[in-house]
Amino acid sequence: MLSRIAAAVVPACGRLRVTADPGARPAAGGIFAANHTSLADPAVVVAALRRYGIEPVILATSGLWRVPLLGPALRREGHIAVHRGTRRAADSLDAAAVALASGRSVLLYGEGRLPGRRDAGESAPGPFRSGLARLAAATGAPVVPVGQAGARRLCSGSRAKQLAGAATAPLRRPGLHVHIGAPLRLPDGLAEATDRAREAVTDAWRTAALALGEPVPAGQRRCSVCNASTSTLGLCCPL
Repeated sequence: MLSRIAAAVVPACGRLRVTADPGARPAAGGIFAANHTSLADPAVVVAALRRYGIEPVILATSGLWRVPLLGPALRREGHIAVHRGTRRAADSLDAAAVALASGRSVLLYGEGRLPGRRDAGESAPGPFRSGLARLAAATGAPVVPVGQAGARRLCSGSRAKQLAGAATAPLRRPGLHVHIGAPLRLPDGLAEATDRAREAVTDAWRTAALALGEPVPAGQRRCSVCNASTSTLGLCCPL
């Protein structure tokens, strides 16, 4: 139900465009890892994935389960509460592994929190927690990097600004872009796997942000020829 609602509401609030890497065809059974910028971005990503027929199990902060109407819907559809900072925090990864084993996809946010900035601008994904890499290592499921940009135009800043943004979104209909990268297998080693996942999500985010005309620093990315790290948006190896 939540996927259907997102697929209907998000296009009414913004101009959503979804792209994917050449040859990438998102399919069920993967770990979709997205960048987290706004309270609105889960709906944006879920609406984008539904265009591929994917309705993922979402890992989200446990506080949402206390929200009237939303909490019961999350519980009914089998989404997974993350109890951060408690002994129950690891339970969410066990539940995600069960969902993957049943053939479902999982959507999680490697950063585990929202950025501190208060304006509507974009910024690269922050440091990732280790949960994504641990889940991939435990299940062998592929990681699908997802970059989204524009959700902060729907909802960002102080609580008053967030409410105002949500209320005026159907009139403004800001641009939204979701880019889905090719599935990848993370390397061995928790630190290396976490860094690689963040790098892939950052590349996907960069593609989405550039499509919206957002200023984006070049940063680091992998050369698609030799897999070496390069600070340019192009290749470090000639074709």
